[in-house]
Amino acid sequence: MKKTETRSADCIVRAEYVLPMDEAFRIVTDGAVAIDNGKILDVGTSDEILQKYHTGKIIGGQNRVVIPGLVNTHTHAAMVYFRGLADDLPLKKWLEDHIWPAESRWLSPEFISDAIELACLEMLKGGITTYNDMYFFGDAAGIVTKKMGMRAVLGVGVLDFPSVAAKTTDEYFEKAEIFVSKWKGDALIKPGIAPHSLYTCGPETLKRVRKFADDYDIPIHIHLSETAWEVHEIRARYGRSPIRYLADIGFLDKKVLSAHCVWLEDDEIEILANSGAGVAHCIESNLKLASGIAPVGKMLKAGIRVTFGTDGAASNNDLNILSEMSTAAKLHKAVSGDPTVLDSRTALLMATRWGAEALGLGQTTGSIEKGKAADLVLINLNRPHLTPIYNISSHIVYSARASDVETVIIRGRVVVEDGKLVTGNERAILDRAMKWGEKIKGVL
Repeated sequence: MKKTETRSADCIVRAEYVLPMDEAFRIVTDGAVAIDNGKILDVGTSDEILQKYHTGKIIGGQNRVVIPGLVNTHTHAAMVYFRGLADDLPLKKWLEDHIWPAESRWLSPEFISDAIELACLEMLKGGITTYNDMYFFGDAAGIVTKKMGMRAVLGVGVLDFPSVAAKTTDEYFEKAEIFVSKWKGDALIKPGIAPHSLYTCGPETLKRVRKFADDYDIPIHIHLSETAWEVHEIRARYGRSPIRYLADIGFLDKKVLSAHCVWLEDDEIEILANSGAGVAHCIESNLKLASGIAPVGKMLKAGIRVTFGTDGAASNNDLNILSEMSTAAKLHKAVSGDPTVLDSRTALLMATRWGAEALGLGQTTGSIEKGKAADLVLINLNRPHLTPIYNISSHIVYSARASDVETVIIRGRVVVEDGKLVTGNERAILDRAMKWGEKIKGVL
């Protein structure tokens, strides 16, 4: 009998369960993923994959589940160095009296570079392979993120007042143009533009952002309707609700990722849904700052692509999408009185495929499908809190912890192995963070 020829693969990932998070929402038992040249060759049962492909490297095995890399759609990653700096305060006081002064004193390319290393370390070890950032000194962030092997959408911050990053609105845009031109087309770093909010950017600036994003074909990242104060302030300035105001100036479309969206009226939900804009739901930050609870059930029902963001570690206080999923899926059941309002399947979609799609990366990552980048996470199921297993999806959402993440692969490259960072020195990263903390504490 003629022997069936097999194709070579760089590696094959095996697991008791593979959750591709594709349109069919398959769950492959005793599954495997073949990877070659940074991309997914095939997904199927172990028998199917091993009959079709041969490799010198097999990762994983029993008591594992493979999921797509998690996507953090809203954060200020470098703010890990301000973690715990000003807790138990309302947003406006926290921001104006503590965070903005700290940023004015400390932000620099060196600060961003060192802090991003710590943020990437935390996110990678928790299974996050892509993050969407809004901050300053993007070159420093991009260089370190790329070195760590992580994927990111880096939004250049824009304000209508001076900061350490720029003195004028024109300068913010000049720096954005330089950054976008440098990084556009990079395999891991996608540039974007990030006007902070409606209360820090006037209508002309927002219109300019909109044109800039269209000219360069890049995403827009903005805080929106985070607090009741913000909604009241925008109504007082412009005589309209925030969403209606943005719609009227032609700002909203599928390139826009709106963070928070806590205080929405029903007509605003309809406007958002019709625009195609995505929403980053940051439940733990919203709870901690007492900002409120976003109407996620209504947004999902309207067809809005809702995703998960951690916000910055200064207001969360961690960068943990597994935790965000668990908190959100449980809390929305309680506040709505409906235990089906945010089920585990939907939560996983929000954390993976929908997150990638909201960032314009849906053709690249977010699901385990042929031709997409091999961005995979292996979770070790051999844990007391993950035993026994009846429904693997609900286990990941309600029971899994960041510490259960065993292996992380991005573009076919192993970046976390046996729970340890491969692409950097964990001890050195932590030591640098401690030194920065001592400097910052010294002037508090």
